[in-house]
Formats: sequence, structure tokens, C-alpha cells
Amino acid sequence: MAGPGGRRRLAVRIAAAGLCLALTSCSSTVPSPEHDAVIDLLQQDWQHVPGIVADGDELRVTATGRSIVEQDGGGGQADPPMDLAGTHLVGVADFSFRASFADVTADATLSLLDSPPVIADEFRLEPAGLHLTLSGDDLRITVFDGASPDDVSEPRPAEDEHVTLSDPEAELTVDRRGGQLEVASDGMTLSTLPLGDVFGSGELWLGLSSDEGTFTVDSLTAAGGASLATAGPVAADAEPSPDGLQALAARSRPDFLVGAAVALGPLASDAHYADELVGEFGALTPENAMKPQALSPRQGEYAFAEADALLDLAESKGIAVHGHTVAFTEAMPRWMQDLPSDTEDEREASAEVLLGYVTTVVTHFRGRLDSLDVVNEPFDVDQGTELQENTWLRVFGQDYPVVVSQAVHDADPEVRQFVNENGADVPGPRQDALRQLVLDTNAAGGHIDGVGLQTHIYDLDTDAVSADDLDTTLDAFEDAGLIVRISENDVTDAQGQAAQAEQFATILATCLASETCVSYTTWGVDDRYDFFADDDGLEQGHDLLFDDGEPTPAYDAVRAVLAD
Repeated sequence: MAGPGGRRRLAVRIAAAGLCLALTSCSSTVPSPEHDAVIDLLQQDWQHVPGIVADGDELRVTATGRSIVEQDGGGGQADPPMDLAGTHLVGVADFSFRASFADVTADATLSLLDSPPVIADEFRLEPAGLHLTLSGDDLRITVFDGASPDDVSEPRPAEDEHVTLSDPEAELTVDRRGGQLEVASDGMTLSTLPLGDVFGSGELWLGLSSDEGTFTVDSLTAAGGASLATAGPVAADAEPSPDGLQALAARSRPDFLVGAAVALGPLASDAHYADELVGEFGALTPENAMKPQALSPRQGEYAFAEADALLDLAESKGIAVHGHTVAFTEAMPRWMQDLPSDTEDEREASAEVLLGYVTTVVTHFRGRLDSLDVVNEPFDVDQGTELQENTWLRVFGQDYPVVVSQAVHDADPEVRQFVNENGADVPGPRQDALRQLVLDTNAAGGHIDGVGLQTHIYDLDTDAVSADDLDTTLDAFEDAGLIVRISENDVTDAQGQAAQAEQFATILATCLASETCVSYTTWGVDDRYDFFADDDGLEQGHDLLFDDGEPTPAYDAVRAVLAD
């Protein structure tokens, strides 16, 4: 163990027919006749990775505390950042990987993954890959094989071992040969682990993270044959289609936006997904990257890197961005959920903290958003009309939408403000309550422009929205002086793809025919990344316009509406 202020170096080498990894203060070349090129990864793009700052020839890594909160506010599955919008390795066959860590204050993790993780609303699906975590004299070696987990919130690695290093400063080697991972120190084998098909994708996605502390990376190189190369996000090569959905919509309604909820992982790694989004859509909603738990996982600290990456891409492709979301009962970090509110003094102090969060976030994105959900799903989850119990209600009271709307307006007076809600797509008490909430908010000094109607169709027998009902709904909001977004449309195919396609077409056609309805967004792009968990475990949804890189009949129906 290095003494106070000392610099501690760890050497790790993964070598063999496929992989060589070294964490050491090593030279910039790798002595292997099989490898004819060296890539200095410190000189690549790390600017959009939360917790990483490039400092000269070093990377400084700081714990972000990122986690994914479950719908009930519990849980907190770790979500360590990956380099998604920067550099990854392609053409992976035989290769070597070296790095040098120093000043490890608590723990340091290097991750090598076959593909980016899939991030759902309430859990992270861990791809095949290797994580090496150093903590004191303990080295934890975990291998995930990419299999579906029994418990999505607590994925279990295929292999998980802890190795105690007798001399933490001695060279540690990790060799991969014939599908096995061998860990050794000073020439003594400590552990041998099977790898199976891990590292079979031909790509490597990189992550550097810490759970609790900080560390420095002052050497990070990859070497390999002629096929090994670096690449950026595949979306950089995608182009808007002159015959895509947005282009078709613009021919009849130039200001009408056709959008989709988007995740950075598939946008960076899946060319089909990137072509679908950039080619077809004119707007995007960050699916999770702008929720409070992603932007401020620790009080007073902000992690804008991934959201900024999405906005940078959108700007480069001429795609409008709808921000999602500010005040929300779900997807709040634990510190926000637990703000004290029992006494007047506590409420005043917590109000200052929350308003500081709103101002910081909205100011950061000022001028880059077309619109923003300032309040998301305000009413109770049982389809009632009472405001949900949450931090915002406890601190500010029933008028919290007024306070949030005013703070957003002060930070960015140009962004269009929306209240987004489910179950208000058809006439009834919940829709009436939503309309009245917005009217009352504006009467008290708020700046709400309209509402988002989510139109999640989970069951066509109970959730289907008719053209007559939606038309009546749009008229009601128009009479109230409000505009409408169809904000999160998805439709199950459980009753068949024809019925699914008809419902998609009905919702879009009705929206498009009303000047009150200014945009239409599907809640996702491709079913390949549409996962949810229920009593039967992990399930894949089939309720979007694309499935595994191919258009569905629902896409054809939507396209026909726009082309008519």
C-alpha cells in the first residue's frame, strides 16, 4: 500500500488469442509480434463520460453515485458510466490493453464490455464483459456473459471472485487463453475463470469508474493487428432521410414534429437504430438522461455529460429536443427524495435546494431545448385526480407546479413548458383535473404552454383511444388555450400487428388534423431495446415502429397517414 500522498500503480495484463490487458506504469508499446499498432486511448474522446475529466496527459476519475431508482422510489442499482459518445474499439481480434492507475483513494474500476448496457426506466441490463475493481489489497474480478438475469435489479455475474494481493504494488497479470481468464501475481496463479463467448462481438466499449473515491489514469493504450481501430458513435454517420417520417409531416405541416424517446447507448452503437432515429424523426426526447437521478445523483453535483452528448448529436442533425423532465415523483435520487420538510425552516431550506436544482439544470440547457416537461405525471398512479405525494408537494404544497414553472421561466423564458400525464388521453375526470391544474397554475403566475398526453396503449381492450375521443380531447384543450403533444405513444401487439397498426394510425391522424396538436412522439425507437420486468421476470416489448432493425406494420400505417 502506498503511503499518504504516494502514487500506487497496478499492473494487469490480459493476453492471449483474443485479449491482452495490462494495468501498469508501462511503455506506450506492447511487445508482441502479433500487434503492429498502438492506440493511446488517453488522447481519445472522453468528454461525454460522467465523472471523467481529461487533465493534460491524464484522466481524473471521480465517483458519480449514479444509480437507477425503481418506480416506488426504492432500490438504486448502480449505473457506472461508459464512454458511449466518445471512443470505442472495433475490429477486435488479438489485442492488448494497458493502463496505469495512481492515487486510488477508495476504489478503481476498469470495464471492458462487448456492447453498451441497456438502460430501462428501472433497471440496467448488463452486457457481456469484464470488470476489474481494485480496493485496498482486494481485486474483484467479475465476468458477465450477457444472459438474461433472474432479478433485473440485482444481476449476478457468471463469475465473481475476490483475490487478495500480498503485495498490492506487485505486477498483477490477467491472461485470457482458450476462453479462460487467468489471474496471477509475481508469476503465481491466483485464479482461473472461464470466459465462454465474452469478447466475441468484435467491439470493446470502455468504462472507468469509482464507487466512492477518485483515481488517476496516466497510461491507457490498446494494441492489435491491422483490423483494430477506434470509432466514435455510429449516429455520427446517419443522415436525415428526405423521405422519412419527419420529412413527410413537414410537407403538410412544416412546424409539426415527429419524434421518439432515445437512449444514448443504442444511438452510439447500433447503426440500424441510429439510421431509424436520424433518418425518420425530427425530434427526440432523452428517455432517461435528463431525469433528476441522471443529472444530479449526488446533492450539489451535476452530471450533464450524457445529456449533452444527445443534444450535441441532435443539433448536428437538425433534430429538435424535448426535455424530460424536471419535477417528477419517480426517477429522483435518494437525496432529493429525502429532503426534510417537517418544519417551516426545513421546508424553506429544502425549497432553496430544489429551486437551485431547477435553475442549474434549465440554465445549463438554455437555448438548446424546444420544449420541456416541467411537471411529469403529477396525479396518483391509480388513475385518480389527487396530486402524488412527493418531495415537491411536501416542500412547496399544492401549488408546486406554479413554483417550478416560474423557476423554469426565469432560467429560460423561451422554452415551451408542458405538464405530461398518462391516462388523460380520453375525456373523463383525470383529463379534467389535468386541464384544471394547468389553468390554475397559469392563473397563479405559471407559464405552462400545454400538456403531454402519453397514450401508452398496454391493452387494446381497455386502453385504446378512438378518433372521436381524442378529437374531443384536443378540442377541450384548445378551448382552454393550451397546445398538446402526443408525448409517449406506444401500442401493444398482443391483439395482432394489424390492430396495433390501426391504433398507431388513429392517434397520429387525429393529432395531425388538429392545429392544437403540435407534435407526436413514440416512446422508443426499436423493440430491440424495449424491456420491462413483471411477475414473470424480464420481458421484451413489441410496441414500437421498428423491431430488430426492420419497420413494422405500424410504421407502414404511420407512414401512410403522413403521406396521405
